[in-house]
This record gives sequence, C-alpha cells and structure tokens, in this order.
Amino acid sequence: MMAVITLSPAGRRLTVEAGTRLQDVLFAEGVEFPCGGRGRCRGCRVRVLQGRLETTAEEREKLGEAVEEGWRLACRHAVDGDLTLELAQWEMPVLGDETAFAFVPQTGLGIAVDLGTTTIAVQLLDLADGHVLAVKTALNAQARHGADVLSRVAYALQGGQDELQRLIREQIAAMIGDMLQEPLRRVVLVGNTVMHHLFCGIDIAPLATHPFLPRRPGRVNLPPGILGLGSETEVVFLPCIGGLVGADILAGVIATGLHVREELSALIDLGTNGEVVVGRGGQLLCTSTAAGPAFEGARISMGMRAASGAIDAVEVRDGVLSCRVIGGGTARGLCGSGLVDAVVAGLELRSIQPGGKLAAALPLADGVTLSPPDVRELQLAKGAIAAGLRILAARFGAVPSDITRLYLAGAFGNSIARTGARRIGLLRLEENRIVPAGNTALQGAKRALFADLQDWEALAQRIGHVALNEEPSFEDVFTEEMRFPG
Repeated sequence: MMAVITLSPAGRRLTVEAGTRLQDVLFAEGVEFPCGGRGRCRGCRVRVLQGRLETTAEEREKLGEAVEEGWRLACRHAVDGDLTLELAQWEMPVLGDETAFAFVPQTGLGIAVDLGTTTIAVQLLDLADGHVLAVKTALNAQARHGADVLSRVAYALQGGQDELQRLIREQIAAMIGDMLQEPLRRVVLVGNTVMHHLFCGIDIAPLATHPFLPRRPGRVNLPPGILGLGSETEVVFLPCIGGLVGADILAGVIATGLHVREELSALIDLGTNGEVVVGRGGQLLCTSTAAGPAFEGARISMGMRAASGAIDAVEVRDGVLSCRVIGGGTARGLCGSGLVDAVVAGLELRSIQPGGKLAAALPLADGVTLSPPDVRELQLAKGAIAAGLRILAARFGAVPSDITRLYLAGAFGNSIARTGARRIGLLRLEENRIVPAGNTALQGAKRALFADLQDWEALAQRIGHVALNEEPSFEDVFTEEMRFPG
C-alpha cells in the first residue's frame, strides 16, 4: 500500500510505501536528526496537520503540551497512511573555496572532495589552469544517523558501519557523476579520521576506545570503481595525522602554510570536533578536543545548523536584545555563532555570571530561548578548545597571546565574531591576529591534485600528536578555561 506525504508550506508531495520510516524520507527535505533518530533531542520535530501519528512517551517527555498541538518527533514514527506535515525547508549554504594558489600545470581534470561530518563540497578542476569548472555541495547523508562523529561511531559499532559506508560512497559517486568530464586524472578526498575510516572501509572500533588511534592513518588509494570511475583515475584519501586529527587538518596546514611559517602560528577547526595545530619554524604539534558539536547548534535546546530560520547574531541595544535571523523570517532556532553572541549579550546584561550561572532561560526572539544547559554546553566546548590551544602553546614555551597569527577554519570559524570569541575566552589574543581562513580542507584537497602525495604523507608523519587525556595538567587547565572572563 502506498501513502502520500504532503509537506507544508512548500506544498511538496511524496509517495512512499506504508511502513516507511519518516526519518528515511524527511532528511532530504531539511529535517534534522541531531541525535541520530534516538529520540533524545527535539531536532526532528514536525507538526501533523492532517492524518494521524500516535503520541509516544518520549514525545510527551520532550515536547510537553506541544503534542496536543500536533507536534511529533519524526524519528519515532513510520508512515501508515496519508499525512500532511508542517516543516521548514531549511537551506544551508556550504562553504566552498575560490582561493588562488601556485601550482605546476598538469594534463586532464581533477576532483577535490571535502567530506565533512555535516556537509560535503566537491569541485571539478582543469589541471592545466587550475580553474574550477563545476561545484556540488550537499548535506552529508550519514547525518540522518547522528549530527556528530560520536553518534556516527556509536551507530557503526551497533552494526551500521556498512550502511554508513554505502551512504557516503553512493552520495559522492552521484555528486561526481553529475559533473563528470573526461579525462579525469585524480580524485582527492579529505575529512576527519572518522569520515576517513567510514569512507575507506576501515574498522571504526579503535576510534571508540582509549587511546583513540586510527587503525590505518596513512594515505589510502581506493579502487576507482567504488565511485563509478574508470581504471585510469587515481582515487586517494589523504592521510590522517593522528588520533582524531584527520586529513582535513593536514590539508588545512598546507593551505595556510603553517608548516613553513617561522613565527608561532596556529590553526583551529571549529567543526563538529575541535582540532588545534600550533607550529613554529617547521615544528608542528596537533591535538583534538572533545568540544562536542555545540558550535554547530547540536545539543543546544533550540539549536540548529546555520540555515534559514537560525538566529546567527545577537546584540544588546539600549538594554534590549536584538537578534538577526538567517533569511530574515521568523526565528526557529539558534546556530553556533548566535549561541556565542547570545552568551556575550547575557554577560553584558549580567544575566550570565562569569562562572556560567544563568538563573532562568533568556528569551531571544519568536519563542527561541537560551537555556542554562545551553550555556553549559558552550562552556564545555570553548573550554576544551582553549585548553588545547594553551597546552600546545606551552610546548613551545609560550601562551596563546604570543601567537602571531591564528587561522580559523571551517564554516563556524568564518562566521563567529572575533570580538565574541575573545569575550567568552575562546581565543585570548588580539583580534587583528585572528584570520578567518575559509574552507582550508577543500583548498588543501585542491592543492593535492597537483602535488607529490608522498611529500604530504611525510608531513603528516612528522606532525606530533598530543593526547590531551594523557596530559597531567589538562583537567586543571580545562576547568580554568570553562569560566568566562570577568
């Protein structure tokens, strides 16, 4: 038996078989599943306008009285009849890269892939002149099984690794197929260690337990057939550096020139995981931090990605909060940059104390609020990043304020206000030393299309990896960095 799902306000009609999980249908329509469909958050809420979805105990706990107004958690239901559902058609821009760089011309074409936990960016290049001929971007299809790497690892360990591998290989193959031109010489992929293992078919279990070391961190050459390409195409996933510091950070080091800078410099990627690299005079150290996905809106009570309807900026005007909403419509949630700004505003109004105490939820706009647990999530995230940066800087006999240039990579790193980052104590150095660096992972992947990849593997092997959980001072430094500056 078939059923029709009508989506409001877009008016789209989807015909599916009865028994199909809503999670499998609605992810492609913009509904988020931050907890991977486990019923632990409210990210996948939709409203039933026509038809029937029986209320579950989890929904009554998470949604309260809103269930009487028709709100449900999409992850808890399958289709058993025609439905009309209200949901937002969120549009999320994916950060690309158009940075020019020096290269030695090659023959043929190349494809660079930035395989992020949240988003994917693919660019087709003419290797003769470096021009970008085509671009494809998308949300990572694996996200229906969780918004962050920990959720993906958990799903993989429960028997879902083959499914995650299939999803991402098919998605990237389809994206390449839409832009494919011949002759295609090389495809280079970068991503964090979890994405590396899931795409390459490497057992994910070592990344789930101490000491969190990848099983095969080096460069992986893959059969071109997995992407529907001919045998003449080289398909390579660049090497990881160590621990949870992946190929995307190696690409970022190359893109920013961190490996050749003589003065103390740093790179921070503020994505669903937090990676930090500090270097000077060719010596490089890196670490990954358990920052969690708060910077991308996950685990925040009304959090969402930086998409239409998200509050992305907050300021105090004449003692009153003023919010900016992406797309200019009604606010539906709070993304990472808005979260930072909201906390900064709360500190300015003295609603939030330096220790992080917020007595009651802080109203922002259109029913969206900042809750006390949200402030705690931000403290944990920024405390982990700041502690990691401080510990790496100390290995060079320095403190973060000694860093002459700090590159912020990724979408959140390019959207966060530098003033706000300093105010909450995330970055403790002068604003003019903080450089939004764009999508350094994609830029690095493009550079790799022209490079001798053995040199890249050698660089990955000489970057030292620092495991923060083994640092005696980490807990004390982390506790100190969780506080907001007075």
